[in-house]
Amino acid sequence: MKKITRHQMRENVFILVFERIFNSDSARELLDTAREIGEMEITPEVEQMFLGVVENQPAIDDVISHNLKKWTMNRISKVSLAILRLGVYEIFYCDGIDDDITVSECVKLASDYAYEDDISFINGILGSIVRAKAAPQPAAENA
Repeated sequence: MKKITRHQMRENVFILVFERIFNSDSARELLDTAREIGEMEITPEVEQMFLGVVENQPAIDDVISHNLKKWTMNRISKVSLAILRLGVYEIFYCDGIDDDITVSECVKLASDYAYEDDISFINGILGSIVRAKAAPQPAAENA
């Protein structure tokens, strides 16, 4: 199996996450179909990241929805939603990847696949999530 770049890995995961929005097949079935078609490289890293996004989707969607201002999840374009899910997964579940790089890579995906307005939307939402994650958390009061 050939080695792919981190950007290509993200792009492949994005495509799988996007496909899953429209497809009722299980994550494993989507991976199997992608392998059969052979148009994208499904490396162990692609599989692990895609399955991670799927497994953690409720928590990921909760983070996204809490960072929407005057928006609801169903108003987000499907492309933007798939990119946001990938970005939030990397921010919270992938160690060793700088959050700013994740945001930059997601903006790059948006510039390749989304509408112009979606680029700044994705940048804003992910930036807000990164800032909230980095903010000091108040200590819980002792009872």
